[in-house]
Amino acid sequence: MIVIGSKGFAKEILEVILEGKFSSSSLLFFDNINNYDNNVLFDKFKILVSFQEVQEYFKLHADTRFTLGIGNPHNRKKLTAVFEDLGGLNTTFISKYSRIGSFDTTIGNGVQVMQGTVITNSVMIGNGCLINLNCTIGHDTKIGSFSELSPAVNVSGRCTIGDLVSLGTGAIVLPDITIGDNATIGAGAVVTENIPANAVAVGVPARVIKYK
Repeated sequence: MIVIGSKGFAKEILEVILEGKFSSSSLLFFDNINNYDNNVLFDKFKILVSFQEVQEYFKLHADTRFTLGIGNPHNRKKLTAVFEDLGGLNTTFISKYSRIGSFDTTIGNGVQVMQGTVITNSVMIGNGCLINLNCTIGHDTKIGSFSELSPAVNVSGRCTIGDLVSLGTGAIVLPDITIGDNATIGAGAVVTENIPANAVAVGVPARVIKYK
């Protein structure tokens, strides 16, 4: 299996991967930007440095899984498409130190749920989302594809979060709020009213300061 990226979040998702029964000997990383001695991470994990290497790996191995080791919704979506075209399968990883509701909760392909997060019942999370450390997602909330919740984000019940949305660290979304596609909510913001698509909103209460 391949982790896309080798910095920042890639190091964090590594711990979630290794929580399970996954063999570290069959785990590789991909990084075509940064340079490493001998293309090895932590003196243990081989780093692939080109898309050609990735394609050859997928052709030679039955395990074609990959997971995203990067943030930024648009980059995550772009690289998912590239790796799927190369023959890969975007894979969901859910930390055993998170809690997921047992009833009517669905989680899409390629989603990552990090340690300390609580997702309650009747929640729907779209493909490719990153739900970072210590987040909460309330009942009857829907989150679109490739959205990112930074650490300690609290989304209340009955919210609708669009595709490619970025919620900054510690942001709070009150009940019944809708946040449109490709919106960005700043760190520590408290969202008390709906936010349009492509908006950037910050502050307490959150106010739109510009559009993308």
